[in-house]
Formats: sequence, C-alpha cells, structure tokens
Amino acid sequence: MPDVHAVSGPPSSGSTITTDVAVIGGGAIGHGIAWEARRSGRSVVVIDDAPGSGASWAAAGMLAPVSELHYQEEDLLELMLEASARWPGFAADLAAAADSNPGYLTTPTLAVGADAADRRALLDLRAVQQANGLTVEPLTIREARRREPLLSPGIACALDTPGDHQVDPRLLVACLRRALAGGARATGSGVARAAEGFAVPDKAAGLLWQDGAVAGVALEGGGTVLAGETVVANGLHAPGLTGLPVSLHLPLRPVHGDILRLAVPAHLRPLVTSTIRGLVRGVPVYIVPRQDGTVVIGATQREDALGRGAGSSAGAVSAGGVYQLLRDAQVLVPAVAELELLECTARARPGTPDNAPLLGRVPLPGGPEDLQTASEMPGAQGSRHVQGLIIATGFFRHGILLTPAAAAICRELMDGIEDPRWAPFNPGRFPAAPSHLVEAAATPPNTQETA
Repeated sequence: MPDVHAVSGPPSSGSTITTDVAVIGGGAIGHGIAWEARRSGRSVVVIDDAPGSGASWAAAGMLAPVSELHYQEEDLLELMLEASARWPGFAADLAAAADSNPGYLTTPTLAVGADAADRRALLDLRAVQQANGLTVEPLTIREARRREPLLSPGIACALDTPGDHQVDPRLLVACLRRALAGGARATGSGVARAAEGFAVPDKAAGLLWQDGAVAGVALEGGGTVLAGETVVANGLHAPGLTGLPVSLHLPLRPVHGDILRLAVPAHLRPLVTSTIRGLVRGVPVYIVPRQDGTVVIGATQREDALGRGAGSSAGAVSAGGVYQLLRDAQVLVPAVAELELLECTARARPGTPDNAPLLGRVPLPGGPEDLQTASEMPGAQGSRHVQGLIIATGFFRHGILLTPAAAAICRELMDGIEDPRWAPFNPGRFPAAPSHLVEAAATPPNTQETA
C-alpha cells in the first residue's frame, strides 16, 4: 500500500474539528481541490482513512485531451483542454510548494495501430480530432521507429500527438500532501486536531446540516468536522453518504481496470520515450514510461467485479486482463517480453451515464430557473443552490487530467463565481428513477435452476 496515507489516528470519538473547507476523499481530485483551497487562504482538511490508495494509485497519469477524445463525448473536450492548459503552471507551483517532483513530463504521445483495421480506426478518430481543432500528425513507420527504435517494424501506422503529456499520479498525490502539510507549518494555518495540520484519517459517514445548509461532516469514528464548505470528492463512495440532498441523484457505476508496472533492464533503457497508445485488433493498450526506469501498461476495462472466487475483492486483478495487456503490448513493442513484472493492480473508477463528471453545486429542486447561471440570476445564488456543498466525483478516465481544472472550478465556486462553460457537468443533471422502477430493479425475477 502507498506510504502517502501513513498518518496518525483519527480524532477521538465526540471531538470536533473546525475548518473553512472539508474535502471528503483523498485521491488526486480531493487533494488538488484541498491545495487550491489552501492557496486561496482558506483552512482545509482532507477526510480519508487511506488517502491515495484508490483509483489514483492505479492510474497511469496520461494527460491526453487529444487521445482521450471519444465519439459522442465532445462536450468534455473544452474541460479537458482547460485542464491540459493548466497543467504546466499547476505542476511547477506544486513542485515548488512541495520541494519535490510530481513526475510531470511533456513528452508526446504516439498513437500506433497494429494492422490495417487499426489504422483505419485511428485515422477515422483523427478526422474527428482535426474537426475539433486538435493536432494529430501522421508519421511514416520509419519516422516512428527513428523516434522509438524498439517499436515493432510490423506496425501499420503511427500518429504523433504532441499535446498529450503525462504525470505520475503516485508522486502527484505525495507532492500534494507535502504541499498541504508544508503550507500548514509555514503559515500557521494548520487545523487543530488534524494530522499534519490538514489530514483527518477517518471515513466520512455523512453530511451535517444547519439552518438549511451543509455545515460539515460526521465521521465514522464518532467525531465531526464543521466547515463552511464541504466538497464531496470520494468517488464511488459518494452516494453512500448520509445526509445528501433528497433531490440529488448520483448515478455512479464502477468501471474496473487492470494495470501493470514493469522494470526495464538497463540494456533496454529507455524502452520508449513517448507514451505509446496502441490499437491491437481493435483493443486499446498503452505503454507509459516513467522517470525511474519503469513502465506502466494498461488498461483493461470491465464493468463487473471479479469477487466470485475465494479471497476476491474489489481490487482483484483479472488473469485474462494481465494476459491481454502483455500480449498486446508485445505486438507493439516486442521487448516488453524481456521486462520484469513488478506489480499487477486493479481499481474501479467512478463512471456516470454520460461518462462526464459530476462537478459543481447542487441545484435546489424546482423549475428550470434553478439551473440558470449566476450571470442570468444576479445575486440569487443563495436561493438557487444547496449552500455549503460542492460535488466533485464521476471523473472516470479523466481524473488525473482534470485535477487542476476541478480544483480551480471548486475554488471559484467558493469565491461565488460560477462559469457557465461548466454547466453541462451540473451534479443535479440526472433525475432519480421513479420509485416503482427502483422497486422493480430491487426485486429479482423468478428463476429456476436445472441440474
């Protein structure tokens, strides 16, 4: 398990912590929001009993607004490009604040197809990318292998994506925690009873309310956190919080993925210098080089957990997934067969019905006027949204990429600024299913087993 969450015990039962901002969830998104809030002069705590050990621990860290443009997900593009533009400054500021390297690299991405059908698919996607003003340039096989000599000579195509970069999510979370702790020490703004001035190593049980507004968090250990702003950023666990607004429906689903980490022997370094995003018989695979001489290979995608066998868990790794990743990676870079397999990891990412995040304040129930922007209803913010509450979950494939943008958007909301560009990600956009459908879904159909 990661050492980034090695902190002292939770507050004692019945104790109270008071802060400006309480962030529920200690992944990259939660820590990014917390750091942005701290930088704005607010006191902040992060509530998580195992920070950095969820989806962020398994993520490859590709910052890929171009490569991650999927059909019928064009609404996400503006947010992804906003985040990508923020990354250089975000990474530089973080490195300075933490006095350590978050693993941000501006090396490009190569999209590689294994056969003629993969080539057609990548070129079709390039047409969509170009239609959206994105830069993707074809390379000859010779040009691609000049840049990456260990690419297979049998690949069918290669496309250069210079705007897609990467960061190491494990280093990122560790740096964010150092920056939060260091800022608390340097400014004296640490929160009393919080470990290192910001950490609350406990699980959030639910939201606290006072005078019609969210006023903080009840902890499973029995303590409480009182806060002027509470940010729900705990991924798939968000719907399980008690005290959520009755009108709020968070339709999150777990999307599981297997990912591998391998050591590159000295005689093969660097295995690749660019991130390789490939299609092999229509199945995606990627190889991401790290500065420490390892590579990350991923990622399978499945919407069913493995938990049928003895000892299975939500983090169970699929044997077939591992085989598929190694097989397909070797088609693109045959030398993968000579690497040392260090780690197989599986985590579930929080997906939504439209694969876009749930990000923003929660509209009060009512008519369409509740969803209008601040510019359309000046001075009416207090009557349009649940006060003291921000939702930041459902980031699916894009959590690491969107961290700087999500942090900036949440800080603007705390400042009373609502950018209309992000209205499509309103967390209240999904109505709850009618009660008779919920009851029907909860009732298993009659079944008969035969021997």
